[in-house]
Amino acid sequence: MRKWKCTVCGYVQTGNEPPEKCPVCGSDRSQFIEVTEGKPTPSPETSEKPATLQASPETTPKAASEPFDIISRWIYKFHIHPMSVHIPNGLLPVSVFFVFLAILFTFTPLATASYFNMIFVLCAMPVVLYSGYSDWKSRFKGALTRVFKIKMACGGTVTLTALILVLWRTADPMILGQPSAGRWLFLLIHLIMLAAATVAGYYGGKLVFKDKR
Repeated sequence: MRKWKCTVCGYVQTGNEPPEKCPVCGSDRSQFIEVTEGKPTPSPETSEKPATLQASPETTPKAASEPFDIISRWIYKFHIHPMSVHIPNGLLPVSVFFVFLAILFTFTPLATASYFNMIFVLCAMPVVLYSGYSDWKSRFKGALTRVFKIKMACGGTVTLTALILVLWRTADPMILGQPSAGRWLFLLIHLIMLAAATVAGYYGGKLVFKDKR
C-alpha cells in the first residue's frame, strides 16, 4: 500500500490515493505527498501545478523579518504555545466553578478568587495568541483551513470574554454578592469562555496526536 503525508500537519495515511481532505488539519489533497523509502514525491495534484517564481536571496528583504524569525524559532524550540495555553486551560474551569459556588452560596471570597484568576488568564492570552499564530505560520505553513479558523475564533472569544468579565467585575465588585439577573449573565459569559477554550483544546489535541483519530 502507498503512504501519503500531509505537508501541513504531518498526518500520514495509507491508501492507493491521498484523501480528499486531511482528517486532522482539513487541508485538501493537493497538500499530500507520497512517502517512499527514499524521499517523498508530490501527489498528482501538486506535480501538475506550475512552479511559482521565488525571489532570489539578493532581492529578498531580510533585515526587517530577521527579529521575527528569531522569535518564531525560539517559540517553536521551547514549545511556548503548548506551555502558555495551559494557563487558561488550567485556570478557567476553576474560575467557572468558583463563580458557580459564589452564586449558589452567596460567598464573595470565591468570587474574588475567580476575579484574580481571570486577570491572570487575560494577561496570558497575548502570549497564547501570538505563539499560536507563530506556530501556525511556521509549522503549518499558514494554511487557513477550517481547523485553524475555529482555533482562531476560539482564541479571540476567550480573550474578549475574559476582558469583559475583568472590566465588569472591576466596575461592579458586588455583581456576585447579591441576587440579580446580572450575575446569571456573568456566569453565562464564563461558560461561553470555557466552551471556547475546550473547543480550541480539542482541535489542538487533534493536531498534536494526529495519528490517533
